Formats: sequence, structure tokens, C-alpha cells
Amino acid sequence: MRRIAGFLALALTTPIVAQTAPNTLTAAEQAAGWRLLFDGKTLNGWRGLGYDSVPTAHWRVVDGAIEKIPSGKVAKIADGQPANGGDLMTTDTFRDFELSFQWKVAPGANSGVKYNVSEELSLAHASNHAALGFEYQVLDDSLSDDNKIPSHLAGSLYDLIPPNGAKRLAPVGEWNTSRIVFQGKHGEHWLNGAKVVEFYLGTPRMDSLLAKSKYRTIPGFADRRAGHIILQDHNDETYYRDIKIRELKP
Repeated sequence: MRRIAGFLALALTTPIVAQTAPNTLTAAEQAAGWRLLFDGKTLNGWRGLGYDSVPTAHWRVVDGAIEKIPSGKVAKIADGQPANGGDLMTTDTFRDFELSFQWKVAPGANSGVKYNVSEELSLAHASNHAALGFEYQVLDDSLSDDNKIPSHLAGSLYDLIPPNGAKRLAPVGEWNTSRIVFQGKHGEHWLNGAKVVEFYLGTPRMDSLLAKSKYRTIPGFADRRAGHIILQDHNDETYYRDIKIRELKP
């Protein structure tokens, strides 16, 4: 375990080479295996979870970013998500990967980036077409109604692990840079250059956290799979850009 952890620390904590514009790749990034999931102009490569196309009433491209259009007074379920779904999903699936993205939120906004998502599992256990998977929480920590639970704050592994003291969050309306590393049973969340969450699936700690979480009644929730990447529709105005991924060896 020490040897593996050391290798991961060396291989996966190397900063991404700076680039001059979002939604582009440097030559070094291309050589390292990165590819864009968002071209800055279209939603090619994305669709709604449970749908054949993009839910254009919920998502659009504005000024080089994917905007979650605020939904206003649409029908909602108890936790605030839209009753008829709206999550934006990659058409491709990814098993072992490093994902990088930038995000910003309007005051009070709540969203998230989910991974290890099975569309079939989600449709079977979420009547509102909501994605079921591990979630990198995207939140206005100061004003959102979801800011009272530590494991619901920005950067957390939602409802499981709160971000640690290294967390530095940009002011509302400014861009944050985040990374998710998911390789084998090992996961990491990074926020603005600092690792804020680390976990290992199948350990007593993780099993205990899952047993206490909202996911405890969902069979197969934490199984490793080639899953989709999801931008969560939680009704609120949120923006994503510079979304890129590289696949890793197991």
C-alpha cells in the first residue's frame, strides 16, 4: 500500500500545464493523453440522463461555458432537484481517469459533478432521472441552504467526506479549478491546487460512511464501473468550462 500510495502521489499530483485559454489543450497536455469533454462552443458529446438529446431548457453554451439555466419554479422533489430530471451526461463512459474542470456559481447556487454513474442504476432507483454516483459538490458555501452539513460543502465527496482544512474557495462569481482522480479503489478531490478529499473504496472507513449516507439503500451504488460523468441539474445557475479528462491505467 505504501508503494502504491507513493506512486500515486508522484504521478497524479503533478499540476496541469498552464494554458492561455480555457477549452483548449496545450501540446504537453495532448502528449499526456488529455482530451476535451467540452469544445467551448457546442454540447457535442453530452445528452440528458435518460434522454436521447440535451435538455436545452436546462443547459446552454454561453461565452465559452456550459450554463445551467436557472429553473425558477419548476416542480421539485424534497431535496430541491427538478422532478423531471435535467442532469447533463457524457455519452462516453470512463473507469480510471483524471478529470479537470472549472466552475463558478451564482449566489446561493447548488450543483455537482458526479462520476462512476450507471445510467441504468440511476433510472431504476431515481424516479426523477437524477444521476446516482459519487459527487464532487459544487456550492456557494456562504448562502446555499445545503451549507449546514460539512459533507455537503464545496469540494466534498457529497454526503460522505467533507473537504479538509487545505480548502480555498474562490469568491462567488469567480472561477474555481477542480480535479477528480479515480483510479482503482482510490479517489481524490482537488480544489484550486489543494487536495481536499481522499478515499479508498472497500475499506472499513468507507464502508461505514456509505452505511450512514443517503446511498445506503441503493444496491450496487459503490460498485466500480465504467461510468458516465454528470453535470448535476439542481435548478440553480451554475457554469462549467475547461472540462478535460485523461484515462489512467487501473
